[in-house]
Amino acid sequence: MRGALSGLTTRGRCLLAAGFAAGLCAIVLNERDLLRVAAFVVALPLLAAWLAQRARVGLHANRMMHPSRVQVGSATDVRVELRSAGRLPTGGLLLEDAVPYALGARPRFVVERLPRNTVTVLRYPLKPVMRGIQQVGPLMARITDPFGLAEFDREMAGRSRLVVVPRVVALAGLPSGSGMGSGDDGSIRLRAGQGEDDAVVRPYRHGDDLRKVHWRSTARRDELMVRVEERPWRGGTTVLLDHRLVAHRGSGPGASLEWAVSLAASICLHLHRYGHQVRLVGDDGRVLAGGPGDSGYSDSVVLDALAALTPSHRREPAAGVDPGAGQEVIAILGGSTPAVVDALVRNRPRGVRSLAVVMDVGAWASAAEDPAPDPAEAQRLLSGAGWGVVVARPSTPMGQVWQELCHSAGNRGPVVRTEVG
Repeated sequence: MRGALSGLTTRGRCLLAAGFAAGLCAIVLNERDLLRVAAFVVALPLLAAWLAQRARVGLHANRMMHPSRVQVGSATDVRVELRSAGRLPTGGLLLEDAVPYALGARPRFVVERLPRNTVTVLRYPLKPVMRGIQQVGPLMARITDPFGLAEFDREMAGRSRLVVVPRVVALAGLPSGSGMGSGDDGSIRLRAGQGEDDAVVRPYRHGDDLRKVHWRSTARRDELMVRVEERPWRGGTTVLLDHRLVAHRGSGPGASLEWAVSLAASICLHLHRYGHQVRLVGDDGRVLAGGPGDSGYSDSVVLDALAALTPSHRREPAAGVDPGAGQEVIAILGGSTPAVVDALVRNRPRGVRSLAVVMDVGAWASAAEDPAPDPAEAQRLLSGAGWGVVVARPSTPMGQVWQELCHSAGNRGPVVRTEVG
């Protein structure tokens, strides 16, 4: 009874108090009719509370989501099955499912009557706007009586896991001259640069080994030219994602970090499409996907790793190690100071392809945020170290950024376009 009384609403408590007051007056005035009315007034909220509490015990619910893994901007369908196993039919049922803000507003349902041993199905869509591992639930039910005298809350269903992966943009083309694609595998170019007339050359850059100067091309062009001696591509590419909090600006779905994560996912899946093995690493050197313990060809491994990725609180990337571990590197960099660029370039071996997308994170920043480093300085330093570099802004489509990055690959030729049959 104490539990039933705890569920009385303000209306029920007032009616109960009025019934006791009327009963006291009936006893003092010796009015039997008033006493009968008082007994009815007292019994009504107590009966309503007892019935509502009994109805709460026999309720069961089950939540299902299809699909349970969805891309940002796509929708998933949530199905809630309700069943009452109590002896009495349930009415006046208010349902509310707890939903994170990134998934939208909380859905609410009012069930006027829930028959016994009959499954009632409720549906609602979720369209996430932010990636992440989201928890939907718990599903709470508020049971009331028809007069609104009593109400009880009960958790009907626990939490369900929804994996929201980053948005993937279709890309076209591959960087030329690195063997990335079904044509030139890199070894052809290696042989072509060993004293043959059709050697692959490029203009001399500061820091190039003078032993690689191709004197015949230098004399013909009246400009110092060096041979391009690339290593044969072994099927491995490292995508480096800079997810340092200090390197990004903006908040919510429009933050620069979300754009970088989406680009990283698009590049990894694009390379997977052509059968390339990809390692995805963070700015701390930790392998996020494609390591020895998983398959570098699995799209789901990459997307799940990026869905769970959180900003890093490091001030600078990991020092003293080559992020590519000897492989070709495609780096997606946020706001980078000269010290950050120097730490990245210092550990990269020469002769191995290195590409970078430098984000102009200031274009994502709000007025209240700190100024971002100038991307032009990072671009200059990376280009001077032999990297192919492109600056990305929110107004530039990802497909165009990728095309420019392909063309910046040492300026050694056109983009290799390969069609998958």
